[in-house]
Amino acid sequence: MDLIPKPDQVVSAASNVAHKVLYGGLADLRPMPRTLIDEGTLREVYHYRPAAKVKEQGDPVLLVTPLAAPALCYDLRRGCSLVEHLVAAGRPTYLVEYGQVSFRDRGLGMEHWVDEVVPTAIREVSAHAGNRPVHVVGWSLGGIFAMLAAADTPDLPIASLTVVGSPVDVKQVPLVAPLRPLLNFTDGRGGITRTYQVLGGAPKPLVRWAFQMSSFQKLVTKPVAVATHLDDTDFLAQLEAVDRFTDNMIAYPGRTFGQLYHRFVKGNALVTGSMELGDRTISLADIKAPVLVFGGATDGIAPAPSVKAVVPLLTGARDVRFEIVPGGHLGMLTGRRARTSTWQVLDEWVAQWSSDAEGVPTPTAKKAARRSGAEKTASKKSAATKKAAPAKKAAPKKAAPKAASAKGATPARKRPAKKSASAEAIGSNPSRRYGSGGSRALSR
Repeated sequence: MDLIPKPDQVVSAASNVAHKVLYGGLADLRPMPRTLIDEGTLREVYHYRPAAKVKEQGDPVLLVTPLAAPALCYDLRRGCSLVEHLVAAGRPTYLVEYGQVSFRDRGLGMEHWVDEVVPTAIREVSAHAGNRPVHVVGWSLGGIFAMLAAADTPDLPIASLTVVGSPVDVKQVPLVAPLRPLLNFTDGRGGITRTYQVLGGAPKPLVRWAFQMSSFQKLVTKPVAVATHLDDTDFLAQLEAVDRFTDNMIAYPGRTFGQLYHRFVKGNALVTGSMELGDRTISLADIKAPVLVFGGATDGIAPAPSVKAVVPLLTGARDVRFEIVPGGHLGMLTGRRARTSTWQVLDEWVAQWSSDAEGVPTPTAKKAARRSGAEKTASKKSAATKKAAPAKKAAPKKAAPKAASAKGATPARKRPAKKSASAEAIGSNPSRRYGSGGSRALSR
Protein backbone atom coordinates (compact mmCIF):
# COMPACT_ATOMS: atom_id res chain seq x y z
CA MET A 1 0.00 0.00 0.00
CA ASP A 2 1.30 3.46 -0.88
CA LEU A 3 2.27 5.94 1.84
CA ILE A 4 -0.76 7.96 0.77
CA PRO A 5 -3.26 5.24 -0.22
CA LYS A 6 -5.15 5.58 -3.47
CA PRO A 7 -8.96 5.30 -3.38
CA ASP A 8 -8.93 1.75 -4.79
CA GLN A 9 -6.35 0.70 -2.17
CA VAL A 10 -8.53 2.08 0.61
CA VAL A 11 -11.52 0.14 -0.73
CA SER A 12 -9.51 -3.10 -0.99
CA ALA A 13 -8.08 -2.67 2.51
CA ALA A 14 -11.53 -2.02 3.99
CA SER A 15 -12.92 -5.06 2.19
CA ASN A 16 -10.11 -7.30 3.49
CA VAL A 17 -10.53 -6.11 7.07
CA ALA A 18 -14.31 -6.61 6.91
CA HIS A 19 -13.94 -10.09 5.42
CA LYS A 20 -11.44 -11.09 8.11
CA VAL A 21 -13.70 -9.79 10.90
CA LEU A 22 -16.89 -11.34 9.53
CA TYR A 23 -15.51 -14.67 8.24
CA GLY A 24 -12.36 -15.16 10.32
CA GLY A 25 -9.87 -14.95 7.48
CA LEU A 26 -9.11 -14.48 3.80
CA ALA A 27 -7.30 -17.71 2.93
CA ASP A 28 -9.07 -20.68 1.36
CA LEU A 29 -7.77 -23.37 3.71
CA ARG A 30 -9.79 -26.28 2.35
CA PRO A 31 -7.52 -29.33 2.05
CA MET A 32 -7.27 -31.15 -1.26
CA PRO A 33 -9.40 -34.33 -1.04
CA ARG A 34 -7.42 -37.51 -0.52
CA THR A 35 -7.80 -41.22 0.24
CA LEU A 36 -5.74 -43.34 2.63
CA ILE A 37 -4.15 -46.26 0.76
CA ASP A 38 -1.67 -47.58 3.34
CA GLU A 39 -0.84 -47.14 7.01
CA GLY A 40 1.49 -48.44 9.69
CA THR A 41 3.40 -47.19 12.70
CA LEU A 42 3.77 -43.43 12.16
CA ARG A 43 3.08 -44.00 8.46
CA GLU A 44 0.04 -42.83 6.52
CA VAL A 45 0.14 -42.90 2.72
CA TYR A 46 -2.51 -40.88 0.88
CA HIS A 47 -3.59 -40.60 -2.74
CA TYR A 48 -4.97 -37.23 -3.77
CA ARG A 49 -8.14 -37.61 -5.80
CA PRO A 50 -7.98 -36.47 -9.44
CA ALA A 51 -9.41 -33.07 -10.28
CA ALA A 52 -12.79 -32.87 -11.97
CA LYS A 53 -12.64 -33.35 -15.75
CA VAL A 54 -8.88 -34.02 -15.56
CA LYS A 55 -7.60 -37.45 -16.52
CA GLU A 56 -4.94 -38.74 -14.14
CA GLN A 57 -2.03 -40.26 -16.05
CA GLY A 58 1.71 -40.69 -16.00
CA ASP A 59 4.28 -41.59 -13.39
CA PRO A 60 3.27 -40.75 -9.81
CA VAL A 61 4.80 -38.16 -7.48
CA LEU A 62 5.29 -38.99 -3.80
CA LEU A 63 5.64 -36.06 -1.40
CA VAL A 64 7.70 -36.93 1.69
CA THR A 65 7.07 -34.75 4.74
CA PRO A 66 9.77 -33.98 7.31
CA LEU A 67 9.40 -34.83 10.95
CA ALA A 68 7.71 -32.19 13.14
CA ALA A 69 6.18 -30.36 10.16
CA PRO A 70 2.57 -31.05 9.16
CA ALA A 71 1.62 -32.16 5.65
CA LEU A 72 0.24 -28.64 5.20
CA CYS A 73 3.67 -27.79 3.81
CA TYR A 74 2.59 -29.32 0.50
CA ASP A 75 -1.05 -28.20 0.66
CA LEU A 76 -0.80 -24.78 2.29
CA ARG A 77 -3.90 -23.13 0.83
CA ARG A 78 -5.88 -23.10 -2.38
CA GLY A 79 -4.05 -21.13 -5.03
CA CYS A 80 -0.71 -21.75 -3.31
CA SER A 81 -0.62 -25.54 -2.93
CA LEU A 82 1.91 -27.81 -4.63
CA VAL A 83 -0.60 -30.65 -4.31
CA GLU A 84 -3.27 -28.61 -6.09
CA HIS A 85 -0.77 -27.73 -8.83
CA LEU A 86 0.18 -31.36 -9.47
CA VAL A 87 -3.40 -32.67 -9.31
CA ALA A 88 -4.67 -29.97 -11.69
CA ALA A 89 -2.02 -31.06 -14.20
CA GLY A 90 -3.25 -34.66 -14.10
CA ARG A 91 -0.22 -35.99 -12.25
CA PRO A 92 -0.95 -38.94 -9.88
CA THR A 93 -0.06 -37.35 -6.54
CA TYR A 94 0.62 -39.09 -3.23
CA LEU A 95 1.87 -38.09 0.21
CA VAL A 96 3.34 -39.87 3.21
CA GLU A 97 2.92 -38.30 6.63
CA TYR A 98 3.43 -39.57 10.15
CA GLY A 99 0.49 -38.46 12.27
CA GLN A 100 0.82 -37.27 15.85
CA VAL A 101 3.94 -38.35 17.74
CA SER A 102 3.35 -39.38 21.36
CA PHE A 103 5.48 -40.41 24.34
CA ARG A 104 5.08 -44.09 23.44
CA ASP A 105 6.98 -43.42 20.19
CA ARG A 106 10.08 -42.19 22.05
CA GLY A 107 12.07 -45.33 21.19
CA LEU A 108 11.79 -44.89 17.41
CA GLY A 109 14.98 -43.78 15.70
CA MET A 110 15.83 -42.61 12.20
CA GLU A 111 16.01 -46.25 11.14
CA HIS A 112 12.22 -46.40 11.32
CA TRP A 113 11.87 -43.80 8.56
CA VAL A 114 14.83 -44.87 6.44
CA ASP A 115 14.19 -48.64 6.65
CA GLU A 116 10.41 -48.84 6.86
CA VAL A 117 8.35 -45.67 6.32
CA VAL A 118 9.84 -44.16 3.16
CA PRO A 119 10.65 -47.44 1.31
CA THR A 120 7.20 -48.87 2.08
CA ALA A 121 5.51 -45.68 0.92
CA ILE A 122 7.44 -45.74 -2.37
CA ARG A 123 6.52 -49.35 -3.06
CA GLU A 124 2.85 -48.82 -2.15
CA VAL A 125 2.60 -45.77 -4.40
CA SER A 126 4.22 -47.62 -7.30
CA ALA A 127 1.79 -50.52 -6.91
CA HIS A 128 -1.23 -48.23 -6.57
CA ALA A 129 -0.19 -46.33 -9.75
CA GLY A 130 0.11 -49.48 -11.86
CA ASN A 131 3.70 -50.44 -10.99
CA ARG A 132 5.11 -47.22 -12.40
CA PRO A 133 8.36 -45.73 -11.10
CA VAL A 134 7.90 -42.96 -8.53
CA HIS A 135 9.17 -39.37 -8.51
CA VAL A 136 10.07 -38.77 -4.87
CA VAL A 137 9.99 -35.18 -3.55
CA GLY A 138 11.28 -34.51 -0.02
CA TRP A 139 11.34 -31.17 1.79
CA SER A 140 13.84 -30.41 4.57
CA LEU A 141 14.38 -33.54 6.72
CA GLY A 142 12.01 -35.37 4.37
CA GLY A 143 14.61 -34.89 1.64
CA ILE A 144 17.34 -36.37 3.85
CA PHE A 145 15.15 -39.36 4.69
CA ALA A 146 14.43 -39.85 0.97
CA MET A 147 18.12 -39.71 0.04
CA LEU A 148 19.15 -42.15 2.79
CA ALA A 149 16.36 -44.57 1.80
CA ALA A 150 17.31 -44.38 -1.90
CA ALA A 151 20.99 -44.97 -1.07
CA ASP A 152 20.30 -47.84 1.32
CA THR A 153 17.73 -49.64 -0.87
CA PRO A 154 18.85 -49.33 -4.52
CA ASP A 155 16.06 -51.58 -5.84
CA LEU A 156 13.30 -49.11 -4.94
CA PRO A 157 11.19 -48.09 -7.97
CA ILE A 158 12.41 -44.48 -8.04
CA ALA A 159 12.20 -42.52 -11.30
CA SER A 160 13.80 -39.38 -9.86
CA LEU A 161 14.57 -37.75 -6.53
CA THR A 162 13.95 -34.09 -5.66
CA VAL A 163 15.45 -32.60 -2.51
CA VAL A 164 14.08 -29.25 -1.34
CA GLY A 165 15.97 -27.27 1.31
CA SER A 166 17.76 -30.21 2.94
CA PRO A 167 20.97 -29.07 4.71
CA VAL A 168 23.86 -31.51 4.39
CA ASP A 169 26.67 -29.31 5.69
CA VAL A 170 25.40 -28.03 9.04
CA LYS A 171 28.51 -25.89 9.54
CA GLN A 172 27.08 -23.54 6.94
CA VAL A 173 23.81 -23.02 8.82
CA PRO A 174 24.12 -19.64 10.61
CA LEU A 175 21.64 -20.61 13.30
CA VAL A 176 23.71 -23.64 14.33
CA ALA A 177 27.32 -22.80 13.50
CA PRO A 178 27.99 -20.45 16.46
CA LEU A 179 26.61 -23.05 18.89
CA ARG A 180 28.55 -26.09 17.67
CA PRO A 181 31.71 -25.49 19.78
CA LEU A 182 29.57 -25.19 22.91
CA LEU A 183 27.58 -28.31 21.99
CA ASN A 184 30.76 -30.30 21.45
CA PHE A 185 32.16 -29.03 24.76
CA THR A 186 29.23 -30.55 26.67
CA ASP A 187 30.07 -33.96 25.13
CA GLY A 188 26.46 -35.17 25.19
CA ARG A 189 25.81 -34.38 28.86
CA GLY A 190 24.16 -30.99 28.36
CA GLY A 191 20.70 -29.77 29.23
CA ILE A 192 19.33 -30.49 25.77
CA THR A 193 20.22 -34.17 26.05
CA ARG A 194 18.66 -34.51 29.48
CA THR A 195 15.54 -32.62 28.34
CA TYR A 196 14.71 -34.86 25.38
CA GLN A 197 15.50 -37.98 27.41
CA VAL A 198 13.08 -36.93 30.14
CA LEU A 199 10.34 -35.63 27.84
CA GLY A 200 10.69 -38.46 25.32
CA GLY A 201 11.48 -36.06 22.48
CA ALA A 202 11.07 -32.46 21.44
CA PRO A 203 7.55 -31.31 22.33
CA LYS A 204 5.35 -29.35 19.92
CA PRO A 205 5.72 -25.96 21.68
CA LEU A 206 9.51 -26.21 21.45
CA VAL A 207 9.39 -27.17 17.76
CA ARG A 208 6.99 -24.30 17.02
CA TRP A 209 9.20 -21.83 18.88
CA ALA A 210 12.32 -22.99 17.04
CA PHE A 211 10.64 -22.55 13.64
CA GLN A 212 9.44 -19.07 14.55
CA MET A 213 12.87 -18.05 15.81
CA SER A 214 14.41 -19.09 12.50
CA SER A 215 12.35 -16.27 10.96
CA PHE A 216 12.70 -13.88 13.90
CA GLN A 217 13.04 -10.80 11.74
CA LYS A 218 9.82 -11.57 9.89
CA LEU A 219 8.10 -12.31 13.19
CA VAL A 220 9.10 -8.91 14.62
CA THR A 221 8.19 -6.96 11.49
CA LYS A 222 4.96 -8.84 10.86
CA PRO A 223 2.62 -6.12 12.25
CA VAL A 224 4.24 -3.55 9.96
CA ALA A 225 3.99 -5.91 7.00
CA VAL A 226 0.29 -6.49 7.65
CA ALA A 227 -0.39 -2.76 7.99
CA THR A 228 1.37 -1.96 4.73
CA HIS A 229 -0.35 -4.78 2.81
CA LEU A 230 -3.93 -4.40 3.97
CA ASP A 231 -5.01 -3.99 0.35
CA ASP A 232 -3.18 -7.15 -0.82
CA THR A 233 -5.57 -10.06 -0.35
CA ASP A 234 -3.12 -12.70 -1.57
CA PHE A 235 -0.40 -11.48 0.82
CA LEU A 236 -2.73 -11.55 3.82
CA ALA A 237 -4.07 -14.97 2.85
CA GLN A 238 -0.52 -16.33 2.69
CA LEU A 239 0.23 -15.02 6.18
CA GLU A 240 -2.86 -16.75 7.54
CA ALA A 241 -1.88 -20.04 5.90
CA VAL A 242 1.68 -19.87 7.26
CA ASP A 243 0.35 -19.13 10.76
CA ARG A 244 -1.87 -22.21 10.55
CA PHE A 245 1.11 -24.28 9.40
CA THR A 246 3.20 -23.10 12.36
CA ASP A 247 0.40 -23.78 14.83
CA ASN A 248 0.21 -27.40 13.65
CA MET A 249 3.84 -28.37 14.28
CA ILE A 250 4.36 -31.95 15.50
CA ALA A 251 6.69 -33.31 18.19
CA TYR A 252 9.90 -35.27 17.51
CA PRO A 253 10.24 -38.83 18.86
CA GLY A 254 12.90 -38.98 21.58
CA ARG A 255 15.47 -41.30 20.00
CA THR A 256 15.14 -39.70 16.56
CA PHE A 257 15.60 -36.24 18.04
CA GLY A 258 18.68 -37.48 19.88
CA GLN A 259 20.17 -38.87 16.67
CA LEU A 260 19.50 -35.66 14.78
CA TYR A 261 20.97 -33.56 17.58
CA HIS A 262 24.13 -35.61 18.11
CA ARG A 263 24.83 -36.74 14.54
CA PHE A 264 23.71 -33.78 12.47
CA VAL A 265 23.81 -30.69 14.68
CA LYS A 266 26.91 -31.67 16.68
CA GLY A 267 28.65 -34.17 14.42
CA ASN A 268 27.74 -32.86 10.94
CA ALA A 269 27.49 -36.51 9.96
CA LEU A 270 26.48 -36.25 6.30
CA VAL A 271 29.09 -33.73 5.17
CA THR A 272 31.39 -36.59 4.11
CA GLY A 273 28.61 -38.31 2.15
CA SER A 274 28.09 -41.29 4.44
CA MET A 275 26.82 -42.07 7.92
CA GLU A 276 26.37 -45.06 10.16
CA LEU A 277 22.80 -46.08 10.82
CA GLY A 278 22.00 -49.22 12.73
CA ASP A 279 24.44 -51.93 11.73
CA ARG A 280 25.60 -50.49 8.40
CA THR A 281 27.04 -47.44 6.70
CA ILE A 282 24.86 -45.59 4.17
CA SER A 283 26.64 -43.71 1.39
CA LEU A 284 24.93 -41.06 -0.74
CA ALA A 285 27.18 -42.15 -3.60
CA ASP A 286 24.99 -45.27 -3.88
CA ILE A 287 22.01 -43.23 -5.11
CA LYS A 288 21.45 -44.17 -8.76
CA ALA A 289 18.37 -42.11 -9.63
CA PRO A 290 18.70 -38.58 -11.06
CA VAL A 291 18.60 -35.96 -8.30
CA LEU A 292 17.26 -32.39 -8.38
CA VAL A 293 18.40 -30.18 -5.49
CA PHE A 294 16.71 -26.90 -4.53
CA GLY A 295 18.23 -24.19 -2.36
CA GLY A 296 16.27 -21.19 -1.11
CA ALA A 297 17.79 -17.76 -1.79
CA THR A 298 16.77 -16.43 1.64
CA ASP A 299 16.57 -19.70 3.58
CA GLY A 300 17.84 -19.23 7.13
CA ILE A 301 17.27 -22.83 8.25
CA ALA A 302 18.99 -24.46 5.26
CA PRO A 303 21.03 -21.82 3.39
CA ALA A 304 21.84 -22.59 -0.24
CA PRO A 305 25.54 -23.45 0.44
CA SER A 306 24.56 -25.99 3.11
CA VAL A 307 22.19 -27.62 0.64
CA LYS A 308 24.50 -27.47 -2.38
CA ALA A 309 27.12 -29.38 -0.36
CA VAL A 310 25.30 -32.60 -1.32
CA VAL A 311 25.97 -32.17 -5.05
CA PRO A 312 29.59 -33.45 -5.16
CA LEU A 313 28.59 -36.37 -2.93
CA LEU A 314 26.08 -37.78 -5.45
CA THR A 315 28.74 -39.40 -7.62
CA GLY A 316 26.60 -42.41 -8.52
CA ALA A 317 23.47 -40.49 -9.56
CA ARG A 318 22.46 -40.62 -13.19
CA ASP A 319 22.18 -36.84 -13.26
CA VAL A 320 22.41 -34.03 -10.69
CA ARG A 321 20.89 -30.57 -11.03
CA PHE A 322 21.08 -27.71 -8.53
CA GLU A 323 18.73 -24.73 -8.55
CA ILE A 324 18.51 -21.63 -6.38
CA VAL A 325 14.94 -20.36 -6.17
CA PRO A 326 13.27 -17.43 -4.39
CA GLY A 327 12.06 -17.80 -0.83
CA GLY A 328 12.93 -18.95 2.65
CA HIS A 329 12.69 -22.46 4.03
CA LEU A 330 8.92 -22.78 3.58
CA GLY A 331 8.53 -20.10 0.92
CA MET A 332 10.77 -21.88 -1.59
CA LEU A 333 8.39 -24.84 -1.45
CA THR A 334 5.00 -23.19 -1.26
CA GLY A 335 5.46 -19.42 -1.26
CA ARG A 336 3.73 -17.15 -3.72
CA ARG A 337 6.81 -16.97 -5.96
CA ALA A 338 7.23 -20.76 -5.88
CA ARG A 339 4.36 -20.94 -8.37
CA THR A 340 6.57 -19.45 -11.09
CA SER A 341 9.93 -20.82 -9.99
CA THR A 342 10.19 -24.04 -7.95
CA TRP A 343 7.06 -25.64 -9.38
CA GLN A 344 8.03 -24.95 -12.99
CA VAL A 345 11.48 -26.46 -12.51
CA LEU A 346 9.88 -29.49 -10.83
CA ASP A 347 7.45 -29.88 -13.74
CA GLU A 348 10.33 -29.91 -16.21
CA TRP A 349 12.34 -32.35 -14.11
CA VAL A 350 9.52 -34.85 -13.66
CA ALA A 351 8.65 -34.69 -17.36
CA GLN A 352 12.31 -35.21 -18.28
CA TRP A 353 12.67 -38.38 -16.20
CA SER A 354 9.22 -39.86 -16.75
CA SER A 355 8.19 -42.81 -18.90
CA ASP A 356 8.34 -41.97 -22.60
CA ALA A 357 4.69 -42.82 -23.22
CA GLU A 358 3.11 -40.99 -20.31
CA GLY A 359 2.20 -37.71 -22.04
CA VAL A 360 1.09 -35.79 -18.96
CA PRO A 361 -0.08 -32.34 -20.16
CA THR A 362 1.67 -30.16 -17.57
CA PRO A 363 1.86 -26.46 -18.49
CA THR A 364 5.64 -26.64 -18.71
CA ALA A 365 5.51 -29.74 -20.92
CA LYS A 366 3.07 -28.01 -23.27
CA LYS A 367 5.41 -25.04 -23.68
CA ALA A 368 8.35 -27.40 -24.31
CA ALA A 369 6.31 -29.26 -26.92
CA ARG A 370 5.43 -26.02 -28.68
CA ARG A 371 9.08 -24.96 -28.69
CA SER A 372 10.11 -28.38 -30.03
CA GLY A 373 7.47 -28.19 -32.75
CA ALA A 374 8.63 -24.75 -33.77
CA GLU A 375 12.23 -25.93 -33.96
CA LYS A 376 11.26 -28.93 -36.10
CA THR A 377 9.27 -26.69 -38.46
CA ALA A 378 12.20 -24.29 -38.76
CA SER A 379 14.52 -27.23 -39.43
CA LYS A 380 12.26 -28.56 -42.21
CA LYS A 381 12.08 -25.10 -43.82
CA SER A 382 15.84 -24.80 -43.63
CA ALA A 383 16.29 -28.23 -45.26
CA ALA A 384 13.84 -27.32 -48.02
CA THR A 385 15.71 -24.08 -48.68
CA LYS A 386 18.99 -25.93 -48.94
CA LYS A 387 17.53 -28.39 -51.46
CA ALA A 388 16.14 -25.53 -53.55
CA ALA A 389 19.54 -23.83 -53.73
CA PRO A 390 22.22 -26.54 -54.00
CA ALA A 391 24.73 -24.12 -55.47
CA LYS A 392 25.21 -22.47 -52.10
CA LYS A 393 26.65 -25.66 -50.65
CA ALA A 394 29.63 -25.46 -52.99
CA ALA A 395 30.36 -21.82 -52.31
CA PRO A 396 34.02 -21.50 -51.24
CA LYS A 397 33.15 -18.88 -48.61
CA LYS A 398 31.43 -21.54 -46.49
CA ALA A 399 34.69 -23.43 -45.97
CA ALA A 400 36.34 -20.65 -43.96
CA PRO A 401 34.84 -21.56 -40.55
CA LYS A 402 35.88 -25.19 -40.99
CA ALA A 403 39.43 -24.19 -41.76
CA ALA A 404 39.51 -22.03 -38.69
CA SER A 405 38.21 -24.92 -36.65
CA ALA A 406 40.93 -27.17 -37.97
CA LYS A 407 43.52 -24.71 -36.74
CA GLY A 408 42.18 -24.95 -33.23
CA ALA A 409 39.54 -22.20 -33.13
CA THR A 410 36.34 -23.03 -31.30
CA PRO A 411 33.05 -22.50 -33.19
CA ALA A 412 30.90 -19.82 -31.57
CA ARG A 413 28.08 -22.18 -30.70
CA LYS A 414 30.48 -24.49 -28.83
CA ARG A 415 32.34 -21.87 -26.86
CA PRO A 416 31.96 -22.30 -23.09
CA ALA A 417 29.56 -19.90 -21.46
CA LYS A 418 31.10 -17.03 -19.54
CA LYS A 419 31.04 -17.44 -15.79
CA SER A 420 28.58 -15.27 -13.93
CA ALA A 421 29.93 -12.86 -11.36
CA SER A 422 27.40 -14.18 -8.85
CA ALA A 423 26.69 -17.81 -9.65
CA GLU A 424 24.64 -18.30 -6.51
CA ALA A 425 22.39 -15.28 -7.05
CA ILE A 426 18.85 -15.40 -8.32
CA GLY A 427 18.71 -14.69 -12.00
CA SER A 428 22.15 -16.12 -12.79
CA ASN A 429 20.52 -18.01 -15.63
CA PRO A 430 19.10 -15.21 -17.84
CA SER A 431 17.26 -17.63 -20.13
CA ARG A 432 14.71 -18.24 -17.37
CA ARG A 433 11.92 -16.05 -16.15
CA TYR A 434 12.63 -17.03 -12.55
CA GLY A 435 15.76 -17.06 -10.45
CA SER A 436 18.18 -19.89 -10.94
CA GLY A 437 21.68 -20.99 -10.14
CA GLY A 438 21.38 -23.82 -12.62
CA SER A 439 23.29 -27.03 -13.14
CA ARG A 440 25.81 -25.31 -15.39
CA ALA A 441 27.15 -23.57 -12.28
CA LEU A 442 28.12 -26.88 -10.67
CA SER A 443 31.48 -27.05 -12.43
CA ARG A 444 32.54 -23.64 -11.15
